[in-house]
Amino acid sequence: MSTPRILIIAGSDSGGGAGIQADIRTVTMLGGHAMTAITAITAQNTLGVQGVHPVPTEMVLAQIDSVVSDIGVDAVKIGMIGSAQTALAVAERLETIGAPVVVDPVMVASSGGVLADAETVESLHELMGWAFVTTPNLPELEALGGEAELTARGEMLLIKGGHAPGATVIDRLVGPEGEIARWEDPRIETEDTHGTGCTLASAIATGLGQGLDLPEAIARARTFVRLALKDAPGLGGGHGPMGHPSVRLDLGPAMRFNQASVPVADYAASRDFYEELGLRLIVDSPGNNYARFETPGGATLSLHGDAHAIYLECDDLDARVAALQSIGFAFDSEPVDQSWGWREAWLVDPAGNRICLFSAGEYRRYPPWRVVG
Repeated sequence: MSTPRILIIAGSDSGGGAGIQADIRTVTMLGGHAMTAITAITAQNTLGVQGVHPVPTEMVLAQIDSVVSDIGVDAVKIGMIGSAQTALAVAERLETIGAPVVVDPVMVASSGGVLADAETVESLHELMGWAFVTTPNLPELEALGGEAELTARGEMLLIKGGHAPGATVIDRLVGPEGEIARWEDPRIETEDTHGTGCTLASAIATGLGQGLDLPEAIARARTFVRLALKDAPGLGGGHGPMGHPSVRLDLGPAMRFNQASVPVADYAASRDFYEELGLRLIVDSPGNNYARFETPGGATLSLHGDAHAIYLECDDLDARVAALQSIGFAFDSEPVDQSWGWREAWLVDPAGNRICLFSAGEYRRYPPWRVVG
């Protein structure tokens, strides 16, 4: 598969947590090539926005025209637009690009800083008219007119539920015909949420540029955001940046090697050996004779059972297994959901080595029983 070319039209965040900086990291980590048209320069950090300087509309268009004419575009992500004039001009340019567009209607930073005036908010409707999907949070949805009004206009919306109270976050994909899909996950309690909206929208755009359908692109993007939240480096005194660079082997190609298992005879001795070797213990279950370790690169190693096993993670496990069965592969077990949050299917290679094809998402490195510290 060729590298997807993702054009990001958004503002710069001097603190590096959101905006163009978060967009570039997201696209890069998911295997895309990020190109940019910067719409505004901001002075901001984890505590707030101290200043905003819009880039002239002509320069925004020049950046777009430059990359489109030479490199080409497979998907577009639009974030902070800078001004109403720029929004209207960019909407006109989108007609000639012909790639799916994801609009993140940025109005307020995580720290509370205002990033769009009333005129600019109103002009967002022109951009949304070209969007494959728009990703408002609940306050943004209300400011744009509400779900009923927007879907009546034919808009496709991913309504982000992070601002709603409760221990469960519900995101909903809705369109003119009603709800298409929804995702529910436990809320991650953290202050390091700067750039979540930018990251989600850029991840969706990258997925669309790679040929994923919209629900698939959203599901992968949500997992990316959740992992980046869990891996946040804890910088700054306010709403800190997310940990994009740590999301390495959890998402990416259709099938990837990121987990292996080795047999264990003396549990305590093996666990201590691998800890002293320098791996990080993330699951410690002596009663089950099971431990899991994480390496600095993101791969994991388990101690378990009496035989070695190789684990290959698949984005669509069931489809992968079905495709392999259609060309003659014999599986010991069909895909099945396990109590530890993984979905697994097992087979053996010609030499008798055990192979597990699986899907685990955040539970590979972040199960609910992950060792704290």
